[in-house]
Amino acid sequence: MSTENITALMDSGFPVGIKFTQTGPASRTDKLFCELVQQARHGETFSFSVQGCPVGAYVLGRDAPQPDEYYFSSGRYISKAAAAQAAGSLPRLDTRYNFVELFPVKQDQVDFDVLLLFLNPARAMRLVQAMSYHNGQPLVFSNNGTASVCGECTVTPFNTKRLCLSIGCKGSRKHSRYTEDEMIAGIPHILVNDINEGLASIPGIFD
Repeated sequence: MSTENITALMDSGFPVGIKFTQTGPASRTDKLFCELVQQARHGETFSFSVQGCPVGAYVLGRDAPQPDEYYFSSGRYISKAAAAQAAGSLPRLDTRYNFVELFPVKQDQVDFDVLLLFLNPARAMRLVQAMSYHNGQPLVFSNNGTASVCGECTVTPFNTKRLCLSIGCKGSRKHSRYTEDEMIAGIPHILVNDINEGLASIPGIFD
């Protein structure tokens, strides 16, 4: 299995490998999951059991309340009912684990559960085309502009074993500062080989 063609899609930094494990050094960080992902994108490695975002804690399956009040107090929803609906639509990680590992993925590293990429729209298009190369199936995904890094592109691909794209969310764009022209993609491990082969086979944009 290779990630060579996938890693080449990113213009800046490395894709980020995410692995949920039972063993590791106990570690608590006040930084948010999306902040740690950006640092891993630029070469750092992390292992932690608890991070600092309440929404991240909820979607990553920790003992955290559904963030209805947090969402309502953000001013992004007209009512408590709308905030509760948004919070209730968040995915939650469907596995038991003690630690999260985040690390930059360089060529042919494959020991991860989910691979995160930050892509411009043209590169995201090629990723979708590479996935569809083998079976012609379209990519179906949902976005709510919330929990984009932790939920839509980490938890959802882990749970569903499907490629996921996200337009991003206010929290991750504010705190981790990926660029305005970048989208996030989450690839479950099971699809890495097919997508990497698809990228090698599909024509270029101007071919």
